[in-house]
Amino acid sequence: MIKQLWTPLLYQPLLNGLLFFAFLTGSLGWAVVILTLLLRLLLLPFSWSSLRAAIKMRRFAPELEKLKRRHKGDKQALAKAQMEFYRQKGINPAGGCLPQIIQILVLIALYQAFRQVLASGTALAAMQPLFYQFLHLPALANFSRHFWYLDLQKPDIIRFAGLPLPGIFLFGAAITQFLSSKLMMPAPAAAPEAKSKKGSAEDFAASFQKQSLYLFPLMTLVFGFSFPSGLVLYWFVFSLLTWLQSLLVLRLEKWEVNQ
Repeated sequence: MIKQLWTPLLYQPLLNGLLFFAFLTGSLGWAVVILTLLLRLLLLPFSWSSLRAAIKMRRFAPELEKLKRRHKGDKQALAKAQMEFYRQKGINPAGGCLPQIIQILVLIALYQAFRQVLASGTALAAMQPLFYQFLHLPALANFSRHFWYLDLQKPDIIRFAGLPLPGIFLFGAAITQFLSSKLMMPAPAAAPEAKSKKGSAEDFAASFQKQSLYLFPLMTLVFGFSFPSGLVLYWFVFSLLTWLQSLLVLRLEKWEVNQ
């Protein structure tokens, strides 16, 4: 059942889109860039509301800390007060879940499509049943699998004095991911008593958020050493667009506050 939905809803559209832009531009690299831009535009309604909710949560973090202190020891009253606070401020605390899930599913499907294209070599006849008829995609590939210095079939790794180091796109993906996460970090509480007791759930959540700021970019670097650079290129462009959109939403929020 899952496979029957997965192929027509995600894998097949991404595969056709990737090959269409590859034949159109003559470059698999540019196909990845164009497809990523289109995917970002399609996800814009979800990601925009998600980012606005995250930035509001960041801005109102000190007020949420006051609620936690006010209802300390009464979880039911705290949950009710938080839901009322979210309603008054127009915040959906679960608004960021759907875009993240969609992004992960797209990444998996694109990874499968990309690996399939690269594994097929110049002959794409094996994928012919998946081609959309109206696109008239040829069974023989005549596009480049190189982009700038990248061989899109191999990881984005450069060697310095014999040591493997992350390439420009892999390093850039990790940096832009870090910058985006940094923008979403909650504002520090104004009062010193806002600090939760050591070992509490709030303390653990805050600690995990701070660690994930560095952990996820580090994981990008580690996994990037084994992923084909075509997928790294997608992750870099997507992360860069996410960071730019975060900056835009943050400026919009500040403008609205100052009105």
